[in-house]
Amino acid sequence: MAGAAAGFVGGGFRWLLEHIDAWRTDVVDWSHLHAPWGWFIPVGMAAAAAALAAAIARWQPLSAGSGIQHVEAVDRGEADPPPLSVVPARFVGGLLSVGVAGMVLGREGPTVHMAAAIGAAAGRWARLARDEVRLLQTILSGTGLAVAFNAPISAVFFIFEEVTKKFRLREAVLTMVAVAIGVGVSRLVIGDRPDFLRIGVVTSPPLSTVPIFVVFSLVIGILGTVYNRLILASLDIVDKIRIPMVVKAAIIGAVVGMLLLGNDHLAGGGDTLAQLILAGGHIAFPAAVVYVAVRFLAGPLSYAAGTPGGIFAPILGLGALMGLLGGRIVDVVVPGLPGDLTVAMAIVGMSTLFASIVRAPFTGLVLVIEMTAVTSVTIPMLISGAMAVVIASLLRSPPIYDALRVRMLRRGGVSADAPPP
Repeated sequence: MAGAAAGFVGGGFRWLLEHIDAWRTDVVDWSHLHAPWGWFIPVGMAAAAAALAAAIARWQPLSAGSGIQHVEAVDRGEADPPPLSVVPARFVGGLLSVGVAGMVLGREGPTVHMAAAIGAAAGRWARLARDEVRLLQTILSGTGLAVAFNAPISAVFFIFEEVTKKFRLREAVLTMVAVAIGVGVSRLVIGDRPDFLRIGVVTSPPLSTVPIFVVFSLVIGILGTVYNRLILASLDIVDKIRIPMVVKAAIIGAVVGMLLLGNDHLAGGGDTLAQLILAGGHIAFPAAVVYVAVRFLAGPLSYAAGTPGGIFAPILGLGALMGLLGGRIVDVVVPGLPGDLTVAMAIVGMSTLFASIVRAPFTGLVLVIEMTAVTSVTIPMLISGAMAVVIASLLRSPPIYDALRVRMLRRGGVSADAPPP
């Protein structure tokens, strides 16, 4: 029952986000036709939506930020299971911040936390023991990830590699059942298709390209470490600004609105941009450099606004961009390689950046395979993911959700991203 409810809520959330994204693009296009005053519409809309989402987060502090760190804290017995009020707060707040405002945030964090709250509520409703309620919230968090990306297998890896960090057969069986039911119900709402469509045949890179992917993973590992630190630094800097959190969110939303006005690909979750890259769409090298630079900064800034939204989707979009740049550089430095490495490196970039930041390489690998339906670059993904984890560990960069969980607990058990009382 909890899996079915999570599938319906998560599927509806994703369906609405897709339609709001299309509507937001239409608004931005319309604003370009009404110069000189048209620019105010998307900027004001983004600022107002971010401010309202932040206000919702003040009403329910656990709805701010990703929510995955709270799921992990509950599983460890460090925090109480989320109340059911998290569901409407994250649902509406996520539609505002991720959809209307177009902030560089993902749908997966809110979906995971809403599903976890539904699982905990089901346990309380059934009058289960406290440990069983925690178990249900953990299992249902995997269902939320599966629904967010239509990726049921990666959800099982997510539970054991990221949340519990250990394998337990009972949890595995229950997770498989909940994920199957949740994804089945969500497909009644959003349909059954991979997240990224129109990807052509991606040939397996020859073994001679292994050194290229090793070097690529070293660079991604370093950049992932920097991204982690930017997220934490942005949260600390925004906290120190002595104005109401709603005002801070409005300012950040206005900045994002200006980015959207300049180019749709500079903000938003990153799904559209990743789809363009994987489908072989042309993006000029200078434009790709600008996209990487802007989104590298806009992601942590958006997260610091204290509105509902995750970091998985922005990471995947940023990784695809880095892979695009890597493929273009390889074409110039090592000409004559068989096949086109650009799409292959974009796919590897998605899983490698995920491995570096989240420190869950198998979850990232399986997630990207399910989202793209491409298995021909599995070997480069394995090599690059392993190398990125090694580099991030050597640089003493903690996994992002471990760092956010510690920050959350230090602030008294509420969300790490919620405004201080």
